[in-house]
Amino acid sequence: MSKAEILVIDDEPQIQTLLRIALESNDYKVCQAETGKEGVLLAASHPPDLILLDIGLPDKSGHEILKEIRTWYSRAIIVLSVQSSESDIVNALDSGATDYLTKPFRTAELLARIRSALRRSQSENCSNVLESGNIQLDIVSRAVRKNGEVVKLTVTEYNLFSLFVRNEGR
Repeated sequence: MSKAEILVIDDEPQIQTLLRIALESNDYKVCQAETGKEGVLLAASHPPDLILLDIGLPDKSGHEILKEIRTWYSRAIIVLSVQSSESDIVNALDSGATDYLTKPFRTAELLARIRSALRRSQSENCSNVLESGNIQLDIVSRAVRKNGEVVKLTVTEYNLFSLFVRNEGR
């Protein structure tokens, strides 16, 4: 079984290096972005299993990125930030963060929070096929079928369609 893929959106080279070493030594696949724009593009083109997001990014606030990503991304997002005020933490969690960890953080604690978030994501998505009428969405293979026939979609079309199916009736 392959390990989870984690997208790190953080502009600090020391944090990127620390996270890459810690995550890869625990068999996670790591993808990194230094700006919010780059992070959103990477997340949209190949949605990871989990996102580690810094609030203090050079181009946009991590809070803005979090709100933007949450419009279509339903997996875990853990915020890593030096901002430790209660209002910052509450704002991030209310905006859709799965968890919040202040810098400096303990690596073992971060890894435990990642494992916990991934377990919750997997249990929420225990059914690998979502159905809506005569349309089936296979989450694992990222395939869409209508009346049993495969429908070819671009990455963006698939992400939008997946969002709509997961939120049917809302």
